[in-house]
Amino acid sequence: MLDFSEGCPVRLKVDDDNVFFGFVFKQQRTKEQIITVTAYDQLRYLKNKDTQVYEGKTAAQFIEMIAADYALNVGTLEDTGFVIESRVEENTSLFEMISNALDLTLTNTGEMYVLFDDFGKLTLKGLPSMYVGVPGAYLMIDEETGENFDYTSSIDDNTYNKIKLTYDNEDSGYRDVYIAQDFSNINKWGILQYFDTLQKGENGQVKADALLKLYNKKTRSLKITNALGDNRVRAGSMVIINLDLGDMKLKNWMLVEKCAHTYKEGEHWMDLTLRGGDFVG
Repeated sequence: MLDFSEGCPVRLKVDDDNVFFGFVFKQQRTKEQIITVTAYDQLRYLKNKDTQVYEGKTAAQFIEMIAADYALNVGTLEDTGFVIESRVEENTSLFEMISNALDLTLTNTGEMYVLFDDFGKLTLKGLPSMYVGVPGAYLMIDEETGENFDYTSSIDDNTYNKIKLTYDNEDSGYRDVYIAQDFSNINKWGILQYFDTLQKGENGQVKADALLKLYNKKTRSLKITNALGDNRVRAGSMVIINLDLGDMKLKNWMLVEKCAHTYKEGEHWMDLTLRGGDFVG
């Protein structure tokens, strides 16, 4: 009979790959002594709520500060570059605080970063570091490795071809307005405008240009079920998708937004939700 309790460490290794390290948070037992265990890695502790005030820090430095406050183990934290002048996070989860810092980095630089637990160490990496495989041997998912798919393209959500940002300039007494737009896509789709106000210290035109580059495209999502499993794939990974979608042939990198692995005796499958990419057809 297994003897363990909540808080005990859990390690999962498959084919000598370090897949998961976390802690038992819940267990259920039946009369037949079937035990169902729920375990989470360190990201679970980011559900804690707090109030934090910080200034002059990058998102990576802020994550390092949070990790120190909550005794979390840290691995590689790539430099996110963009310095957040000042921010007050009041009565909110650590997850949301970090998400806000990474969102500010994304909207000001156009660079996306992925936070995950790498077998017991908080890790932050940019998308260029999240490609699965190496040059010449990148992971590719196609008709042979994926059982089924569901594909959607849209300009209805998170597509903008005009960016308008304003800042109430106390020094001049005027409202500064920054605009970036793509007339070609405006002619095709009509005006789809993103509007926001700027915080002190943000470069309005640089942010507007970065937002236009980020949002001036169709949103594309793809769900693949029962793909052949690969231990290297996690949410935030970049994989090559090679599929005939009917009206076009897709061969491009896509971002794994969600990933569910299923391990059975002698079997390993994964369900993927993917998004992004200007498709090459």
